[in-house]
Amino acid sequence: PIFYRLMDEILIIVEYSYMVKKRNREQIQNPHYIRILNYLYVLIGAAIIAISFNVFLLPNQIAPGGVSGISTILNGVFGWEPAYVQWALNIPLFIAGVIILGMEFGLKTFVGTVFLPFVVYLTKDWDPWTLNPLLAAIFGGMGTGLGIGIVFRGHASTGGTDLAAQILAKYTHLSLGICVAIIDGLIVLTAALVFDIEKGLFALLGLYITSKTIDIVQIGWQRSKMVLIISKEEERIKKAVLEEIDRGLTKILSYGGFTNEKRPIFMVVIDQTEFYALKELVANIDPEAFVIVVDASEVLGKGFKVH
Repeated sequence: PIFYRLMDEILIIVEYSYMVKKRNREQIQNPHYIRILNYLYVLIGAAIIAISFNVFLLPNQIAPGGVSGISTILNGVFGWEPAYVQWALNIPLFIAGVIILGMEFGLKTFVGTVFLPFVVYLTKDWDPWTLNPLLAAIFGGMGTGLGIGIVFRGHASTGGTDLAAQILAKYTHLSLGICVAIIDGLIVLTAALVFDIEKGLFALLGLYITSKTIDIVQIGWQRSKMVLIISKEEERIKKAVLEEIDRGLTKILSYGGFTNEKRPIFMVVIDQTEFYALKELVANIDPEAFVIVVDASEVLGKGFKVH
């Protein structure tokens, strides 16, 4: 019965998603709808981060940066409640960010800043899902990255050391990426000294997996390729791409640097699965064609991802 109820819920979600996609574009872009959706992203993402922290990272003393990493260290050393530590750090950092950097953080970031420790507190008595530190680093990193990626989709953040990094960047003129790396690196190093080197290595692994998972949530699994083709067989390649690959292409006027001859460049954006077919097609038409292939991390528009 539980399985069938779960399947019913999945079918309802799928049906609802289909209905949302079929809605009028003006309805989807309704500002009230977008505002509600953004807050849902923040709440869901913060909840996932908090649960991942309690069932994976904290029981295994893995501190992959951030305020949650600091709370893990302080819990291990002094036994302090992680939720209280996170509130004690997040709220002052948010206030400092507003004073120093302005109000651009907004209410959504404040909601994430407060709600995440709240869920940490609610789930503090949950049993660990694994006591294997390697599995904890992998799945804890994935859960944290998934949650942060969802929060980012709501145009917000969960505050914490991200705000500290922005404040540091303002006064040191270092790039934001370097400031984040410095703060998270110090937290991981502290964890390695407080616990042991192995825990520090697992924390680095978790931090890496988190960053990759955020990219996947933001950009998606699908990878596309942008192909630039320079060939004397202009019309044959154009016709083959349009008819056989069934993709559009853009003709760019260019001149040879040595000969100064006018020669067009075709720009074609294709799915990764279509690349081999395009490569073979061009090679059969013009073996001397000059082909440049570039990874496109995200492509928006007809035939690819919807805006």
